[in-house]
Amino acid sequence: LSEFYKFEVGEEAVLVKLPLTSLPLLLQTLSRKFRDMETKNYSSSTSGFILLGLSSNPQLQKPLFAIFLIMYLVTVVGNVFIILAIYSDPRLQTPMYFFLSNLSFMDICFTTVIVPKMLVNFLSETNVISYVGFLVQMYFFMAFANTDSYLLASMAIDRLVAICNPLHYDVVMKPQHCLLMLLGSCSISHLHSLFRVLLMSHLSSCASHVIKHFFCDTQPVLKLSCSDTSSNQMVVMTETLAVIVTPFLCIIFSYLRIIVTVLRIPSAAGKWKAFSTCGSHLTAVSLFYGSIIYVYFRPLSVYSVVRDRVATVMYTVVTPMLNPFIYSLRNKDMKRGLKKLRDRIYS
Repeated sequence: LSEFYKFEVGEEAVLVKLPLTSLPLLLQTLSRKFRDMETKNYSSSTSGFILLGLSSNPQLQKPLFAIFLIMYLVTVVGNVFIILAIYSDPRLQTPMYFFLSNLSFMDICFTTVIVPKMLVNFLSETNVISYVGFLVQMYFFMAFANTDSYLLASMAIDRLVAICNPLHYDVVMKPQHCLLMLLGSCSISHLHSLFRVLLMSHLSSCASHVIKHFFCDTQPVLKLSCSDTSSNQMVVMTETLAVIVTPFLCIIFSYLRIIVTVLRIPSAAGKWKAFSTCGSHLTAVSLFYGSIIYVYFRPLSVYSVVRDRVATVMYTVVTPMLNPFIYSLRNKDMKRGLKKLRDRIYS
């Protein structure tokens, strides 16, 4: 048995005689071809990505906007006060507070790369980010995050020298060396970020341009890609271990040396005084690295954007907001500097 089938190609019609048994195969082939054409057309016509954000529930958008706006303002104001207090008080012109002021500045930049766009998306219906904007956000996010980690390592080295080798502190941690450590931190972080963004720019995202996240992070983009990401993941993991784990190991080594040195101090008061200078830094390191290790140092197959959003929010928004409080509440020098700044503002 055979039937005639009419197919329209452009403005012309073609009449084809086919057996009935071939109809299902023909329809399946045509459906697949049309699907591929739609995918190609969609990919070529779409110049950006859609960020789904923290929640797709319309009723939660305005409350989330208010919460994150307050957190962002607290982050900016708190870190600005830390910077002003340090540079307005001559007694705070030391290497530790030099690194702390730069850490506060990086935290402001870090959150500014992510939060303003997130706030706009809370009140927007499209949540679109351009392809260039996507690459720019990813670049600066990784650059500032990595600089944060290197600054935390520099602060650990400062504590190591101050506690374990106090007689040579002024020589080892002189301003020129501190400036070189800062420049090295920024340079390595930006080169790392550039390398990662170049790798990501060569990935193909097929028909889906929807990122199930609130910013352009590495893991959601790898999950989105239809390219073979095995080699990309291997390069990223190796390079990440070299760039991120290095400052973390530096912090671990520094504090192991500090613990050994402090335990040799005979008096309990001396031990407490030495440890008290490290408490704020250890708290900041635990919050920052704890969430980063949970999110990134796992196989891509077990990564879940929905489940890991809390940990991501922790190191991208919460930790930069808490740092001014962590470094000022239990620090007498910072309290004195902030009080002096307040008196100067209101005088």
